Amino acid sequence: MPDPSQYKTPLFDAMVSLAESRKISFHTPGHKSGKGIATRFVKYVGPNIFSIDLTTLDEVDSLQKPTGVIKEAQGLAAKAYGADRSFFLLNGTTVGNHAMIMTVCNPGDGILAARNCHKSVIAGAILAGARANFVYPAMDASLMMSMNVTFDSVRQAVESAAPEIKVLVVTSPNYYGICADIERIIPFAHERGMTVLVDEAHGPHLGFHPELPKSALSCGADMVVQSTHKIIGGMTQASMMHARSGRVDIMTLAGVLKVLQTTSPSYILMASLDLARMQMATEGEKLLSKALELARWARDGINGIQGLRCLEKKDVLLRSMGDLDETKLAINVSDLGMTGYQVSQALNTEHDIQVEMADPFHVLVIVSIGDRKEDVSRLVDALKEIAKGRSAAARFDWEQAKPPVGTPQGLPPREAFFAAHELVNLGKSAGRLSSEIVTVYPPGIPMLVPGEVITEDVVNYLSRVSAMGGTVDGLAEDGRIGVVR
Repeated sequence: MPDPSQYKTPLFDAMVSLAESRKISFHTPGHKSGKGIATRFVKYVGPNIFSIDLTTLDEVDSLQKPTGVIKEAQGLAAKAYGADRSFFLLNGTTVGNHAMIMTVCNPGDGILAARNCHKSVIAGAILAGARANFVYPAMDASLMMSMNVTFDSVRQAVESAAPEIKVLVVTSPNYYGICADIERIIPFAHERGMTVLVDEAHGPHLGFHPELPKSALSCGADMVVQSTHKIIGGMTQASMMHARSGRVDIMTLAGVLKVLQTTSPSYILMASLDLARMQMATEGEKLLSKALELARWARDGINGIQGLRCLEKKDVLLRSMGDLDETKLAINVSDLGMTGYQVSQALNTEHDIQVEMADPFHVLVIVSIGDRKEDVSRLVDALKEIAKGRSAAARFDWEQAKPPVGTPQGLPPREAFFAAHELVNLGKSAGRLSSEIVTVYPPGIPMLVPGEVITEDVVNYLSRVSAMGGTVDGLAEDGRIGVVR
């Protein structure tokens, strides 16, 4: 039975109570409970949403210094997730990654980060003035994807890293749902005196169903950030941070968040966090059972389509990974002679289906608690239609667009980011130092970090992915020519 306290939604209840009291407002926001909102907006979304678009008031507490209902709501989140303290984040997991690194790093400190980290981890290093060292995820030619870091690769990197590196940053699950072996990695890092930070953006549902991978907190992580909006019932931009005291100074973390987060937080987003926590804590297993059932049904159907392969749990376990979140469907389309970008476009324009992301070899689909059988059935039928008659197509080859590995570093990220710079045509940039974070987005994994030497391999990869239809973020635009800072 769920903990009875988890049925509470203190922040949301206080917001509704205040809205229904119909007090006269002479405070922000200026639309005054919707009376000043454009009529078209009100007609489309209805009036109630504006009545709970509030500012910091006695009845609804303050995110900067919570003492009332926000404090209670964050306490319930900590209890549900198994943390000593939990914090609501209003700039997504991005601000959580910034805050984690700034909390545990002083200028000049070194961090060891999995190279499949989100660009916000690098931004955190820039803000903290930390030096970045990397451990690379395993590449698999047969699956045509970057997997995740292995225990052995982390162990080797830790043992060869400089002794002053005290922080390990792991991304688990990654965008494809592949989990690192955090059950072994986290205790090992702790034995070496390291603080372990986990970007669990894609895992806010872990811990609420026995058939899903273990959560990072349950494996002993010191700080974890989760994108509540990505998988469960939070609204876009709403995330949570969970921390354990001991290796982390909770007061420092709270102070860092005060500096990084807005003083005008969206109460609507915070209410969605309050309700999403309640939903997972009280009926998460039931809701996630349904999502898993749909995802497994879809995976079986997709694997029955000639020319398509959907990543399975056995694929990752055989490759020394920790586990696979089966609600993620990573669909290899290379045997169709199409790129993932082309299949994504066909699904969108011909079948009115939008996927989470694409790469040169895959499309990625997220099956969540909001999906229905008819939606998933349409996806499988659409993929059948796209694959029809393409089984004999020339196979798209891994060597054509595999991501590069091992970029040498010339300067620390912060020094390079703020250094005097010039814009150089990407094709002529090899041998120079990047002053920008350059990623293929999504998933936002850095191909270049400030201070790294731009290699021919990186130039060729970014050019190929861009030509295939991928979005390269971090390249400035000078007319039609991609230039790098």
